[in-house]
Order: sequence, then structure tokens, then C-alpha cells
Amino acid sequence: MKRRNFIKQSSLLVSGALLAPTALKGNEKAVDYQSMRPTESKRCFSSKEVEKLIKKVKSNIADPELAWLFENCFPNTLDTTIDFEYINDKPDTFVITGDIDAMWLRDSTAQVWPYMPLIKKDKQLRELIKGLVYRQTKCILLDPYANAFYKDVTKISKWQSDKTQMLPGIHERKWEIDSLCYAVRLANEYYQITGDSSIFDDDWQEASRLILQTFKTEQRKNGSTPYTFNRTTGQMFDSPVHWGLGRPINPVGLICSMFRPSDDASLYPFLIPSNIFAVVSLKQMAHIHQTIIDNQTFADECNSLANEVDAAIKEFAVVEHMNYGKIYAYEIDGFGNKVFMDDANVPSLMSLAYLGAHQPDDALYKRTRAFLLSDNNPYFLRGKAAEGQGSPHTGQVNIWPMGIILRAMTSNDDNEISQCLEMLKATHAGTGFMHESFNKDDANKYTRDWFAWANTLFGELIVKLYHERPHVLKMS
Repeated sequence: MKRRNFIKQSSLLVSGALLAPTALKGNEKAVDYQSMRPTESKRCFSSKEVEKLIKKVKSNIADPELAWLFENCFPNTLDTTIDFEYINDKPDTFVITGDIDAMWLRDSTAQVWPYMPLIKKDKQLRELIKGLVYRQTKCILLDPYANAFYKDVTKISKWQSDKTQMLPGIHERKWEIDSLCYAVRLANEYYQITGDSSIFDDDWQEASRLILQTFKTEQRKNGSTPYTFNRTTGQMFDSPVHWGLGRPINPVGLICSMFRPSDDASLYPFLIPSNIFAVVSLKQMAHIHQTIIDNQTFADECNSLANEVDAAIKEFAVVEHMNYGKIYAYEIDGFGNKVFMDDANVPSLMSLAYLGAHQPDDALYKRTRAFLLSDNNPYFLRGKAAEGQGSPHTGQVNIWPMGIILRAMTSNDDNEISQCLEMLKATHAGTGFMHESFNKDDANKYTRDWFAWANTLFGELIVKLYHERPHVLKMS
């Protein structure tokens, strides 16, 4: 979808003009930067605290183009993707991903994540997040293997012909470990900020049991799984091999993920960033069940699985690279086969410091990160427009803004962060928004005009810099 269609379909009519007076191409700069946000009456959801933060942060950004990008991107999830209401006196929040009118468990959590620190001050924003916890719980109870859902259960998915169990209300049924992890991440963070334990109701507890059960099942210790998936397309990455089962694994305690967070089929079933994310999520579930729900037995089960997966990661996924020493492999099979790469989508190896699984200065993470930003990583691309991580999802020449953003968010180097900001400014192709990906040599060739996760993640980066490294934003 091109931006002209996005503007038309989303009613993003800004008074006076659609683009800034001088359209941006490459590194050219406009004299004036007009907001690309929908008019107030057209926004899906408004938050006074978000608006206050936008004004505060924007006033501390010296570069007018960077300030403009922040103003456009940070509120994009609230402006364009929220469907909020009360159902049976409980808040319910459905968050589409952007130009696809379905809700991903992963994307919806990531899209609202930057607003979380504000929910103690903003009651309606707090209700929005609470409603998303309830909605995600419903989704997991419907099918813990599905990754994307519809609010309208009568809606027919374009993937209805997929050879898997497509229940009403499911948009796509790609089994990805991180989908369930993101739901835990959201609920845990909501509770940590608000102290509101009402979200951990009977439904949430049942969903947590499904999460644990699904993780254990997908360890495939008995050599079997109830999950298969096959799609008829011209793309190899749309289905796992071997009739939807994936490549053989040696059951060493890790959890199989048939798909990556890019929604591409994994090469080897043990996707390491997602297994590391699962360890974090299992420990969070254990803490919740131990301290809030008072179910020590279930908490012990969660901790036991977390420890088992963590031990397997350390034994089988930390491997010797010919140039970088001991680093994380991206995927393995338990037989000794492994792939050294990364995908810009989160969880990625780069994002481990962002997700809280590592500190940026941890030796293992630093070695892995050095590999990721080198020519030894087949999906680290350098071109005339920028350099950065790509994804097999978009081929061999496209860089993802998300990868550049995560590089900046996990860096302790002001120069590296500034370089990332310059690349992000130079590659939005005059639209004022982040995209899914762009051609490494020509940023005007990009995919997805309306990708709310990337937009909001960019806003999250700027807010992080505002709080932690304000001097970087004050550089013109």
C-alpha cells in the first residue's frame, strides 16, 4: 500500500497540505515540517499524557526533521490502530498492526509499549492497556498456536486455505514462541507499574497454563507435535519443510518455533532469541503465580522449564564463531547444526539487551553484537542509503529501520547512536514515518507505508534518549 492510499483510507487529511511544503528526497531538508498526524477528530484514541510528552520531548530536539519524525511516529499507534470499548463492563482493546487489519500478539504489545510509563498518570490510557491484556488473553484461549487474530470472528481470513486448524477469529496460525512471550510481557509490565492484580483473573490463569503447556509440548521430547502448517504460495519461507513439521530436531530441552517474529518459517526449529525470551517470560509467570495468585506448584513448573531452557541455551546455542569467539547462534537443531545471522524483527539477537535478557556490556552479548554489525552477518547490509540489519522476509537488498532503531537502543556510544539517527532521517523517503524496510541504495524504494510497530519503536528510542542521553538530541 502506498502512502497516498494510506492517507485516503485512514482519513489522514491534514489541513493545508499532505506533505511538508518541500518534499524530502534522500538527505534534502524541508523548510517547514507540517504534522502528518490525523486531525484530532480522526484519531482513534487520544491521551493527554502522550500529548504532553510529545511537546516536552520535541522542544528538546535541536534537529527540526528529527523532531518532526518523532511527532509523527510516537503517537501513530494511538492515532491510527486502536479499537477501544467496554464489553460486559470490562475494557477491551483491539490493536491492528497498520495496513493489515488484524491484531498480532507481538505487534500489539510492542505498539503500546512506549506508552506504558504514562499509565499511572492517565486513567484512560491505563484502561486501554488493561483492555489489551484482556483481549490478548481471549486470543490465547482461542488458540495458543495462532499469531494474529480478528475482532470480528465472522471475518474470513485471506489465509483460510492454510492447511492447519483455522478457527473463527484467527487471521493467521503461525506458531511463534514470541507471540505468547509478548502477552506475558504486557501483563507483567502493567502489573509492575499499576499494582492492579485484577488482570490475573481465571481466564488469565487458564491462558498461562496454556502457555506453559504449549511450550512443553513444543520441546517435542516424544518426537511429536499436534501443530502442523502448510501454505500454498510461491515463497519458501511461508511454510516449514517436511509437510509443515519443520526440520528434525534433537530434543535437548529447547522449544521449537516453526516461525520467526518476521512470520517467516525458521530454518532450524530452535530459534534462540525466542527461547531466551521464553526464559524471561517463564520467570515472570512464575513470579506472578507465586506472589500474587499464590500457586507455588505452578510457579515451580514455570521456573523448572525456564531453568531447563536456559541450561540448554548455554550448552547448545553459545557456540564458537571463526572470527568472534563464543557467540549466540540464531537457530540450531540440537544435532550441532547452526546458523549465524540475525533478523531485524524482535526478538532478535540484537534486541536481547532491549528485552532485558542481557545488559549491553555483557561480554557474550557484546561479542554477538559485534558479529551482527559485521560483514560476517549475511543480513547486515551496507548501501548508498544506509547500513543496517535486514531480514530474509524482504530479500537481500532491504534494510529495516527497526534494526537501526534497535542498534541505537542497545548502544552506549553517542557517536553510534547519532549515526543511527542520521540514517533514520535519511531513509524515511519524505513520508515522515518509518517503514518496514527500504532498499539499501535507494530509500524511496520501501515496503509498507503504515507499519505502526516501527513508528512507535522509533518514538520509544527518542523518549529513551530524552531521559538517558538528552545531549544527543540537542545536537543539531
